[in-house]
Amino acid sequence: MAVLAPDLAERVHAADRALAAGNLAGARSILEEAARHDPPSPEFWQRLATVRKMGGSPMLAIEAIDRALALAPLDFVNLLMRAHLLESAGHHEAGEAYGRALAQPRPDPLPPVFQQTIARAEAAWAAHQQTMRQRLGAAVEASGADLTPAERRRAERFASNIARTTRAYHSEPTHFAWPGLRECEFHDRAAFPWLAELEALTPAIRSELDRVANAADAALVPYVKYSDSEPLAQWRELNHNRDWTAIHLIERGQTVAANAAHCPETMGFLARMDQPAIPGCAANAMFSLLAPRTHIPPHVGVANFRLLCHLPLIVPNRCWFRVGAETRDFAEGQAWVFDDTIEHEAKNETDQLRVILIFDLWHPDLSPAERAAITAAVSAAAFPVGAL
Repeated sequence: MAVLAPDLAERVHAADRALAAGNLAGARSILEEAARHDPPSPEFWQRLATVRKMGGSPMLAIEAIDRALALAPLDFVNLLMRAHLLESAGHHEAGEAYGRALAQPRPDPLPPVFQQTIARAEAAWAAHQQTMRQRLGAAVEASGADLTPAERRRAERFASNIARTTRAYHSEPTHFAWPGLRECEFHDRAAFPWLAELEALTPAIRSELDRVANAADAALVPYVKYSDSEPLAQWRELNHNRDWTAIHLIERGQTVAANAAHCPETMGFLARMDQPAIPGCAANAMFSLLAPRTHIPPHVGVANFRLLCHLPLIVPNRCWFRVGAETRDFAEGQAWVFDDTIEHEAKNETDQLRVILIFDLWHPDLSPAERAAITAAVSAAAFPVGAL
């Protein structure tokens, strides 16, 4: 507690003695008198709030805890107490107040008595978030807005961002950031009509995967191959690790002939794709093999001028993939296009191997002139990038 003037300190001790003796009215009277001097102590105001609540005055207790928070705005215990007081008073702001409290760092160690209180707070906050999402969704429906499926998904995400069950994620490329490109976690399938053709080729591509994986001349290498001197902490656990490996078909613009020779249909399809052609950088295409019980930690990709396509080929349950706030389960033969410069991660939770085809594409927002400028600039930069 902040140091109080001697006479006020004595009154606080007197209130403690009265409270210990069961004299709630006497303790409150003493503290109310002390409060007239507006002591600059959050602990004092928390004590007064407690006594006011015990005395059946929840709104006055909120006034006292607000005074404590004016002196220490991010205090976890007082924020939690304020939320509980609002809930006890039936105030509509209680849900948001629980959210603000839970967002703050917690004292360490936290007294065990708080565990039940925190669990109740988390439940109240989750219920508030769910109610808010439902209310916002109902408001959109009531508006009569004639939304397309893609627009409806954006409206739902807008509501979940407001309710803070999700948040906004942004493109954060490690090396190459072209300004002004649309940020989208998973891109709309309608923008890539060839996805259906790719998915129809799944059996043929799977057969070619088997062929190249079992070929004597196949090259299977770690997916992440950064120099040990590069300060890229996001790859520390998987750098040069064979728990995540790749059979490259095209690597930094060069066809890997020994592998590609076994995959004529896959290579024929890739030849029709709108891939970047940047010497030393792109295009890229590979079979990505993730070992059992392996987690690819949250990370971001190299360049926002390209997107990635995944075609799952061998996917035991359960293997999942998260981009930003959206998590999807892989399903064999169901492809998607996503922005890998938005934080993403993946995990194979099974005891079997997971394999997908990955290849890159130009971002569809780029004009031909922009593509030419990017190709020239990235080639001139000549960065040693180890995981494209």
